[in-house]
Amino acid sequence: MSQGPTAAERMRGAGERTRELRARQEKVLYPVTNRMQLYGDEPLAVDRAEGMYVWDVEGNRYLDFFGGILTVSVGHCNPEVTAATERQLRRVQHTSTLFINEVVVAFAEKLAAITPGDLSVSFFTSSGSEANETAVMTARTYTGHTDVIALRHGYSGRTQTAMSLTGQSPWKSGRVYDGYVKHVRSPNMFRRPAGMTESAYLDLCVAEVEDVISASTEGRIAALIAEPIQGVGGFVVAPQDYFKRVQPIVKEAGGLLIIDEVQTGFGRTGTHLCAIEHWGVVPDIMTFAKGIANGYPLGATITTPEIAAAVTHPSLSTYGGNPVAMATALATVEYIERHDLAGNAARQGERLRQHLDALPARFPFVGEVRGMGLMQAIEVVEPGPAKRPDPARTNAFVAAARRRGLLLGKGGMHGNCVRIAPPLIVTAEEVDTAAAAIAAALADVA
Repeated sequence: MSQGPTAAERMRGAGERTRELRARQEKVLYPVTNRMQLYGDEPLAVDRAEGMYVWDVEGNRYLDFFGGILTVSVGHCNPEVTAATERQLRRVQHTSTLFINEVVVAFAEKLAAITPGDLSVSFFTSSGSEANETAVMTARTYTGHTDVIALRHGYSGRTQTAMSLTGQSPWKSGRVYDGYVKHVRSPNMFRRPAGMTESAYLDLCVAEVEDVISASTEGRIAALIAEPIQGVGGFVVAPQDYFKRVQPIVKEAGGLLIIDEVQTGFGRTGTHLCAIEHWGVVPDIMTFAKGIANGYPLGATITTPEIAAAVTHPSLSTYGGNPVAMATALATVEYIERHDLAGNAARQGERLRQHLDALPARFPFVGEVRGMGLMQAIEVVEPGPAKRPDPARTNAFVAAARRRGLLLGKGGMHGNCVRIAPPLIVTAEEVDTAAAAIAAALADVA
């Protein structure tokens, strides 16, 4: 088993090679891309990765507890998955959706088998943004309605409709949005009004869905779209009864329930391959990307045969159903099933949570620990009852963890939520190592 980073490794920062690469990059990529390269307080230039570890160009080794934004689901360069990718690369690399290819059919069959209810007909794209665009287009076509309800603080992607669905102003750009998207209150219990019980706040959030439909739409909607656990929003977990209560409201208004599992699928939340199964509802449409193919670009939208049949206008995706992506995705999901990684996510997620739950008592700026399975978060706030976000300390914490050889992510409307999401192959020893580094990094910025 790989040993942890040495003290010397932890002390190395961005060196000459990283600075050289950044200077070259700044000349050829959008400036916004360059600004996003800062990892805490320094850029991170990745050289190679294997299993749970990433090495930068200076030779520093890091335990990866963010997995390329929850995309590396079964470990970097997983040998079994990579072998399937290589075999398909030598067989046929591209066909587009204009041709039939067995591996595309095989993965669509697998997706139908592991998703709940009668979801059995898929459309493949190359990203989560496109998957969500496809879901909304499908819902509007099937229902004949236009308005879509989305949750504040949610994130749906970077295409026009996806940015319109996104409930965070920092992730909107272009100044042209879909005016038929309406946002409702997110059931974030940590951010409920002072003095309000969780039950009362859930009632308020559910009532707001009804209010927005009756006051801000024609009374009929195409869909409500939501993440079971908001990803970029800071791993906010929807209350257990939320979807059971809003689904009938959506149905009564003529709409469909779209569940976005771009970050939660497959197996990450533990026990189930699809996160929504924890909530006990069957959506009308689901979307996937990120961990679906262990890093290979792929998006998927799945719905029922009846709903899919409503889409009659010609539609194709040049890179959707790419046979290499399909082979990689099939190998990834089969690996998750064969090694019971959903079970491992439950077990190691519980172990990780036990470590994290001890932190608020030690560090008053740890406002909340939350999450499910291997999708856990720490919200960093200024100490006190106001719960004011503290993005500066959050940034310092992530940087301190990196110096201790651990990669974490950030999120939340104000950038004050630390996202902890290792690949599903993580071991108990690696969880303990990461937890120790997290506690030490918090002490560094206390």
